[in-house]
Amino acid sequence: MNRRGAQFGIASMARLAVFGLGLGISTALRLARFFPNNDPIMAVTLPYAKRGRVAAFVFPVLAMVLFDLLSRRVGIWTLVTAGTYGLIGLGFSSLYSKRAARGRVVGRGTFFLSGIAGVLIFDFVTGPVMSSALFHMTFAQAFVGQVPFTLKHLVSVSLYAVVVSPLLDWALGRVERGEGAIRSWIAQEGARAV
Repeated sequence: MNRRGAQFGIASMARLAVFGLGLGISTALRLARFFPNNDPIMAVTLPYAKRGRVAAFVFPVLAMVLFDLLSRRVGIWTLVTAGTYGLIGLGFSSLYSKRAARGRVVGRGTFFLSGIAGVLIFDFVTGPVMSSALFHMTFAQAFVGQVPFTLKHLVSVSLYAVVVSPLLDWALGRVERGEGAIRSWIAQEGARAV
């Protein structure tokens, strides 16, 4: 294997390990049901959104599908929730990219506010909008019924956004710094070989 292939393999494995760890932890936390509406998916998605569109979309989609498979509740709702979370991840990726281009930091405070905004969007789409469309409820009934659920969801995501998001962001940063060190080493070795 050439040096470039070795670098790609190491970097890919580290990122994949962190991605898998995030997927496993968020699924385990959801299955544990520590408190009502226990949902770490948004908080884990946010650090991925900081790094690009693919993981910002793929992570929440896989997390929703995996949870629904494990809880044996795969159906139309899986498509609705997974798609909504994925699109929200894409939206935050775009927002964070613009923020970074202006020299603004994406950190704990940004994750906290993004988690709140993301939950409000997610619960509005999957609650009143989709419930009234799929379950033949009036929009008003679905909206009023959604309020207690959303309040619990906001508490859950807020807690995870101030604890889990910064930890994952730190871990991903460490992986990225390691990749940079590997690239540097490969460049130095390549220069020596010439």
